[in-house]
Amino acid sequence: MPIAPSPEAPLDVLGLGNAIVDVLAYSSEELVRELGLVKGAMTLVDEERVEFLYRRMGPAREVSGGSCANTMAALAALGGRPAYIGRVKDDELGRVFAHDIRAAGVTFRAKPAPNGPATARCLIFVTPDAQRTMQTYLGACVELGPEDVEPELVAAASILYLEGYLWDRPEAKAACRKAIAIAHRHGRQVALTLSDPFCVGRWREEFRELVEREVDILFANEAEITALYEASSFDEALQEVRRHVRFAALTRGPKGSVVLRGEEVHVIDAAPIDRLVDTTGAGDLYAAGFLYGLGRGFDLGACGRLGSLCAAEIIQQFGARPERPLGSLLDRLR
Repeated sequence: MPIAPSPEAPLDVLGLGNAIVDVLAYSSEELVRELGLVKGAMTLVDEERVEFLYRRMGPAREVSGGSCANTMAALAALGGRPAYIGRVKDDELGRVFAHDIRAAGVTFRAKPAPNGPATARCLIFVTPDAQRTMQTYLGACVELGPEDVEPELVAAASILYLEGYLWDRPEAKAACRKAIAIAHRHGRQVALTLSDPFCVGRWREEFRELVEREVDILFANEAEITALYEASSFDEALQEVRRHVRFAALTRGPKGSVVLRGEEVHVIDAAPIDRLVDTTGAGDLYAAGFLYGLGRGFDLGACGRLGSLCAAEIIQQFGARPERPLGSLLDRLR
């Protein structure tokens, strides 16, 4: 059954998130253990720690990132009309981030901060199994607050898309609350990605309330959704979430994904790939494909299949920003 898109709006999606430059390097399993990193997770670190870890990394590649920003860049690569709100400093990495996201086709109007912490960065250790272990210095992101939310941008987007990571800071949480209120006032939909199971553990009760009362579209992987409901199995968590949110898109890595709306459930296979290179951004790209399809009235199964195709595309390259337009993936839905 086709899904009715949101009321007509100039923008498809407005993302609100942490503006981060990713620093990616291949790593051995031994180095991850030696450094005491939690493999496969995102850990917040201070500036001293991030500098120490950077010195221990192998040859690295800098790519503009941030979960939500990756999703917006992928939406643009599909031919969508995204915008993004995030905070950077007027420094080298801040200029890199602003250039890259605008060059990708995303509306980004934020003015760089002249003072304060440096632009955020995320050190990503990619092990031979393509798992990514992230150490994030939030830098300028810690100053993201309600004053950064542009009401006219929120009103102009069919969907407001939020990172769960933002709940870790009171001012960023206030920015999300402000944006949600504006979106609802203008009849727009609100989407949330849970971001990380440890983040869910820190904010479980608030996330549950948010999902039940404010969110229309929820994105989560298997670990995140089971953490949200403290469920013993994925199926148990699925039965919980379907009662609380209009749409849910639940990813399961190589097992594919499950997308649902009430009693309507679609089990989506993972799209085939030639070679697994780096899982960074798989969930971000899945969200982009799903949101693109949802905004254009695709049926729910097609939204999930496009998300799966986008995720498969990104894990066959290094980094979380698409290296080529993704519009050709739409042909594979037919």
